Amino acid sequence: MDLHSSSASVPPVTSPAVSREADRATGLPRSSMAVAAFSTVVEWYDFTLYLFMTTVLSRVFFGSGASSVLTALAVFAIAYVMRPFGALVFGHVGDRLGRRRVLLASMSVMTVAMLVTALLPTREQIGSTAGVLLLLLRCVMGFSVGGEYTGVMTYLVEGAPPRRRGLVASLASAASEVGALLAVGVAALATALTSGPALDSWGWRIPFLFGALLAAGTLIARSTMEESPAFEQLQQAHGADHGPLRQTLRTRRPALYRTFTISALGSITYYVGITYVPTYLTSVGGFAEADALWLATLASAAVIVVTPFAGVMADRLGRRPTLVIFGVLSLVLPVAMFALMTRGHAVLALTGAVVLALVAGGVSAVGASSAPEQFPVAGRLSGLAVATVATTVFGGLTPYASQVLIDGTGWRLVPGIMVAGVALLALPVLWRLPETAPSRLVPARRPRNGGDLEGYRT
Repeated sequence: MDLHSSSASVPPVTSPAVSREADRATGLPRSSMAVAAFSTVVEWYDFTLYLFMTTVLSRVFFGSGASSVLTALAVFAIAYVMRPFGALVFGHVGDRLGRRRVLLASMSVMTVAMLVTALLPTREQIGSTAGVLLLLLRCVMGFSVGGEYTGVMTYLVEGAPPRRRGLVASLASAASEVGALLAVGVAALATALTSGPALDSWGWRIPFLFGALLAAGTLIARSTMEESPAFEQLQQAHGADHGPLRQTLRTRRPALYRTFTISALGSITYYVGITYVPTYLTSVGGFAEADALWLATLASAAVIVVTPFAGVMADRLGRRPTLVIFGVLSLVLPVAMFALMTRGHAVLALTGAVVLALVAGGVSAVGASSAPEQFPVAGRLSGLAVATVATTVFGGLTPYASQVLIDGTGWRLVPGIMVAGVALLALPVLWRLPETAPSRLVPARRPRNGGDLEGYRT
């Protein structure tokens, strides 16, 4: 299958500049865009919070045994397997009934799941049943998150001005980093303000209660959002597609391969290079839990700075060259950065964590626009849902795999090798990626199928 075969979707570009009046006529109101972009805070807050709190939750729900951390990471990995199922269900709903309904439904489930998590009894109170309940709730969260990020990215890509699409989508990625920053900050604060017994008894609940309030507020804000104009136009022209997933699997295979690759690189750089780092610093680097969390907080803050710059690069240079640049960085830097974090020196550890976070943030920022652009409006959410399999394998499973391999081999640089290996496999696909940035495309003839890449040349 030719990975360069055109199946991506961009709106036709007829002039170097898009007028503000045209943007308002074809795009979403700024209020709806802002709510969608910044609501990614909640998803990333919850999932990164779990990883940042792994060592605490392992004691609270699985005891203080040597394997408790691995068990807690296994729960995260198992719950992540639910993400593709949620993406497929929400993707089907979104392609048939609209993007707005998906965003309301997924946030409703997340709000309830986080609140119940904060109220769970501990192992000390009800024994091993506590761990089972935690696993079930994490599976519910994984299912709901399946429709969350892809829904937001699709909504923003379809509603943003074409030539600022990379920047707008990257802002949502930056907002997700705000969620990660909030997670590590709240986790570090809860760890610092409560003593060991108090932290294990009730202190760990505070970050999850805060997350539930954050999700409830986001749900209220989302109720004011308008529907994607691109979806409404599609509905008016063609009506609902009753088999969007089947149609996507049959006609968009090259796009599925490309999106899988983008998701794989973005997932492993993020989940190994950012969210696994506090556990790595504690279990391998010899840092105390509170110190590791504060170092991770600074690294997460650095990501927020780089993300919009990566989005602007994607708009001006194009998606393909920007992804190739970050792919090369993902190949050559991770091993050295993880080596710095094993030295036991705070400055060296911070340097390694910040560099890894910047690379991961760059990949995520560009992927936020380039992945949805691989598909036309019809079936876009279903196509992205299939690609979430990569997020499950290279995101949810990799922190657990990293810890298992380190414990089994004693080789402390395994996480860096894993990231570099995926980057090596991804680079040939990224090199042949068809360009989808409107600023880098010239219309050769009118695009078909509501905006196919056919008819455009770079």
